[in-house]
Amino acid sequence: MLGRAVAACATALVVGLLSFNLSAQVVPKSLQEGGSDSTLRERKNAWTVGIVGGLLSGSYMRFADEMASALNDGDNLRILPIVSYGAASNLDDLLYLQGVDAAITQSDVFEYFRTQRKTPNLENQVHYIVRLPISELHILARNDVQSLEDLRGKKVNFGPAGTGASLTGTIVFQRLGINVQQVMIDQPSALQKLRSGEIDAIARVVMKPIDFFTKIPPNSGLHLVNIPYAKMFEDYYTLGEFTKQDYPNLLGDSDHIDTIAVPAVLAVYNWQKKSDRYRKVERFVQYLFNNWSKFQNPPYHPKWRDINLAATVPGWTRFSVAQDMLDRMGSQQSNFQSFLNTRSVLPNNDAERDALFRDFLQWQQGAAARQK
Repeated sequence: MLGRAVAACATALVVGLLSFNLSAQVVPKSLQEGGSDSTLRERKNAWTVGIVGGLLSGSYMRFADEMASALNDGDNLRILPIVSYGAASNLDDLLYLQGVDAAITQSDVFEYFRTQRKTPNLENQVHYIVRLPISELHILARNDVQSLEDLRGKKVNFGPAGTGASLTGTIVFQRLGINVQQVMIDQPSALQKLRSGEIDAIARVVMKPIDFFTKIPPNSGLHLVNIPYAKMFEDYYTLGEFTKQDYPNLLGDSDHIDTIAVPAVLAVYNWQKKSDRYRKVERFVQYLFNNWSKFQNPPYHPKWRDINLAATVPGWTRFSVAQDMLDRMGSQQSNFQSFLNTRSVLPNNDAERDALFRDFLQWQQGAAARQK
């Protein structure tokens, strides 16, 4: 009898605790709100923006995901990061795939569509918001490959068709006059085939460093190949490098090696002004600029801190809303400097300056609200 009583008490206690825990949980407001199907459908879609990022394991997709994490605001703004084939196909998706309003792509992709595919009216259809950090061309090979020339006639994986490497890597090898046997499979499978000797190298265009390469253990028999920068690459590309800090296990005895890098771009479809899609993108851009300080600290990708919002992309037109926000930020910075000139005590470092600037913006917004 005593055992049954104890068991009954224990059961009651567990049920009570479960009931307490359930009642203590807060159900998200978006799930609490009801309404007709048409009302819910309209509310869900009113301020939803689709951003095509890239491969799930790539740095572009991380950027898209972090924009959603930092900027999502319930029904006021929702960003849907979309996994894709990669940077080269992202521009295609931006032009033709339903539900895509923005894309992370590369500047050489835009030039390819403009000069080779001759996409009509491309300059008016696609604009840019900001120039993102450069992405480096990684050529991973076994230790018997010491230069790109050693890959002549060999099998090189460029990733699935549509990835950045499928375009950039092809352009680089063509310009160098090095014919290789192109393989177009997913990179994890390619890494296994590289280790087994079924292929000779992997080409990938991503922002360094990336786990795909950093997780390769020491003494793996693999290394990154030096890619000399030459005048023939000046139209699309810039000089990049890999250091021991980036990839300590993949540079052999070298402290650093050269590579070719391509600027990444946050592109947007230039919807007709005052259209529903335009208003969505407009709000997204406003949120992005107004919350820019969020991206400057962990856990966000450290490459966010390398972005110069005012940097231009040759051959591209900046989206009008982005230009307006940039002008407004320039005016705020000018006003902030005037504000600093009136103070007897100045910030001692960048962190104090950033904190003071945030306080200044809040004060400025409060002053504007009081004048209404």
